[in-house]
Amino acid sequence: MRCAIPGCRATSEPDAPLPLCTPHLAEAGAWATRRDGVEDLLPAPCAACGARVGIRYPSGWACAVCEWRPGDVPDPDLAPPRVDVVYYLRFADRVKIGTTASPRQRFAAIRHEEVLAFERGDRRLERRRHEQFAGDRYPGSEWFRLTPLIATHIDALAGGRDPWDLHARWVSAALAARL
Repeated sequence: MRCAIPGCRATSEPDAPLPLCTPHLAEAGAWATRRDGVEDLLPAPCAACGARVGIRYPSGWACAVCEWRPGDVPDPDLAPPRVDVVYYLRFADRVKIGTTASPRQRFAAIRHEEVLAFERGDRRLERRRHEQFAGDRYPGSEWFRLTPLIATHIDALAGGRDPWDLHARWVSAALAARL
């Protein structure tokens, strides 16, 4: 089969996704790389979120997680971005589902043994979670029995990741978005 480029008489590569010859495939690949970049390991962990994966463009690198450009320095006069989260804290066989924009400060005031998970969201999402698990709620509180249903939900949110790492990435992505 011939290359699909008009005027090209070369044979197309038999296993290519398009009927193009080797030089035209290389040209198309180079064009896609310029436009979309190439996913690769960053030269060093992202200064904003700590991720190791980046996108390499001809003009430089960007973090694949938060889009921070290595070498960019945040304005020290900017207040940290607000990132609201719904949190899941465990104490014994109970789970507290609450919301905050300052988890470290908030958790200092709550007796707990473990931070189980975060999910991005505000009071509306918190209310939905309280309704979702209403059958397991201790009356008049934000505490719930740690049932298999709640545990499955928390495991899905956490996905095997450290909740604090996830929170740091959300904050750095919010910071990068406003620069």
